[in-house]
Amino acid sequence: MHKTQDFALHHGRYDCLRRLKFRIGFTFLLLSLLTYSVASTPPGPASVRAAWHSSEARLLDRHGILIQQSRVDTTRRALDWVPLERISPLLVQAVIAAEDKRFYQHHGVDWAAMTSAAFDSAEGELRGGSTLSMQLVGLLDPELQADGHRNPWQKLRQLWAAERLDGRWRKQDILEAYLNLASFRGELVGVDAASRVLLGKAPADLNQREAWMLASLLRAPNAIPELVARRACALAGVAADSPACETLRANIGAHLAAPPNAVGGPDEAPELMAQLQPAAGSTVRTTLDAALQMRTRALLRDQIAQLEGRNVRDAAAVILDNDTGEVRAWVGHPGKAAGARFVDSVVAPRQAGSTLKPFLYSLAFERKLLTPASLLDDSPVALSTPGGQYVPQNYDHHFRGPVSVREALASSLNVPAVKTLMLTGLDDFHARLGTLGIALPEPAAHYGFSLALGAAEVRLIDLANAYRTLADGGRWSRWQLLPGRAEPSRQVVDPAAAWLATDILADRAARAPAFGLDNVLAAPAWVAAKTGTSKDMRDNWCVGYTARHTVGVWVGNADGEPMWDVSGVTGAAPAWRALVAQLADGNMAPPHPAGVELRQIRFIPASEAPRREYFMAGTAQDVIEQVGNDVAPSIVYPLEGLIVALDPDIPAQHQLIWLHASGAAALNWRMDGHPLGSAGASVAWAPTPGRHLLALADAAGHEKAHVRFEIRGRYSR
Repeated sequence: MHKTQDFALHHGRYDCLRRLKFRIGFTFLLLSLLTYSVASTPPGPASVRAAWHSSEARLLDRHGILIQQSRVDTTRRALDWVPLERISPLLVQAVIAAEDKRFYQHHGVDWAAMTSAAFDSAEGELRGGSTLSMQLVGLLDPELQADGHRNPWQKLRQLWAAERLDGRWRKQDILEAYLNLASFRGELVGVDAASRVLLGKAPADLNQREAWMLASLLRAPNAIPELVARRACALAGVAADSPACETLRANIGAHLAAPPNAVGGPDEAPELMAQLQPAAGSTVRTTLDAALQMRTRALLRDQIAQLEGRNVRDAAAVILDNDTGEVRAWVGHPGKAAGARFVDSVVAPRQAGSTLKPFLYSLAFERKLLTPASLLDDSPVALSTPGGQYVPQNYDHHFRGPVSVREALASSLNVPAVKTLMLTGLDDFHARLGTLGIALPEPAAHYGFSLALGAAEVRLIDLANAYRTLADGGRWSRWQLLPGRAEPSRQVVDPAAAWLATDILADRAARAPAFGLDNVLAAPAWVAAKTGTSKDMRDNWCVGYTARHTVGVWVGNADGEPMWDVSGVTGAAPAWRALVAQLADGNMAPPHPAGVELRQIRFIPASEAPRREYFMAGTAQDVIEQVGNDVAPSIVYPLEGLIVALDPDIPAQHQLIWLHASGAAALNWRMDGHPLGSAGASVAWAPTPGRHLLALADAAGHEKAHVRFEIRGRYSR
């Protein structure tokens, strides 16, 4: 009796299945003509492969060497297109077993599997009958994807498209395209991303367990690990409660729970991704030199390590080709400070310090207002400005009296620079910086006389390119990161004036009074260089050039925090010199251009020994005579009636007042009748609350000048 019932049940089921097959086939034949008219011809394998792009962008150096690979598409994670022969056969077999067992027998649509799936679904068991071809056409055309919301017409279009695809593509091409376009888990698209991010290996190196895991992810990429493991065990043909399945379950769970594996190539130029903004999947050739880029980053890290304990965390450097303006190295951060990775200090504006002085003096040479032999008075001066009195002083708080322009620039004296700015004019110097590519955000009046001392904020790349202009005889063109886009240069500085500034920047003897003969700028080969330090030691620079390259280095903190006791000579200059040594550009100095004359000069009185000097044509002199030595002594600072308020939050040792005088070399300071020492040099005085009388007096005690001022407030206890 039971056998008869079973036979009837199976016979009825078979009859139902046969009728369902007939209906599906008849329906397909009936509608195929309509579908054919609207079904588009599937793209070929080559065009699908060509349209693929990864989520990464790559930068190459000038020789085609990969220097940077970064993700730029945040909507998905996709890596390279992998040919089928470079995918583990174990994965291919597992995918066919999991998704399309009759892949090599059908022609795009497995009618038997679809009918069986439909029958099982009618019995309450949900199953899919999609082949790899059907899934692939859904990946190629989003309207044909199996999202559960398609109408019968869309389903029919998918079936017909799969048939047409299978008729035009090889089975190997279908497998390759599917494995590269399918989503595996989360944002991971394609077998390359899935293998490298989840498993840390190339698709060719997958073992059997890993192949089962990836194949089990395809049907539901975001399924919980337990469900993935259950499917993998079914693929492996082991029982869900067996030890083998338990091992597989633990292995899959560990991989899916682990942090993503790091993916990508070298990471030597991350800053340029923001600068160039390449599209996802693109490969961009730059002008960088891979070896020089790596050495530059390593040298900056070494320099920061040398400055340990001085509150220095960041540095940046650029190297430019003098002839073309091509960037050979660009490092916006050394990669050490947490959070500074995305601060590119090559393009972050910072106070320029003394690095703008060569452009000021070259302008004065060009206008024939000064020569390298001209004498400037390095003595205290108080200048009236809309914001009050401006009293420039040198870095060491000492003044040298009459000095030549050569020594003033080479030794980076501040007062002579301010006096030179008064000769050239503030607006003209501001405009000159603009022609050199240093576009200042504020008008000239905003900076005032402090523009001569680098109070303006500049970018390292623009500053280095302006120095490159001096190296190239006063011809300016924009720097460039991409080859083949050079623009014509234009003459913005007189060639003779540019050469005179260059000759001074390369003069070791002229630099010696401030830095000594054996200083870090004294490279073994010919170089022209200038250092600079901004207010409160927030920014530290060294920029200079050889005959072939211009090198710019900045040292400081990306967040603007001051360094501790770091100057241009100790901060940026050592890294700059090491980079110049790496270039090995030889010892070739640029020949002087037409319009430069050489003379033997002597000074009256003999403040300097007779020497040879270069001049622009029409400005040469044989004798430099100093006049007007009889200057009445005066107190430059503090000013008459000055009121100073002490800040209780600042330690007393950081609130010293520097006393400056002019024409007082033979006189002495007296504060409220008490001697403070010689007035021939500036003196630091610790202020005390109250009214004070500061006087200049001779050896006999006779007063020559005095001022009254007041100190208010008190120090914290």
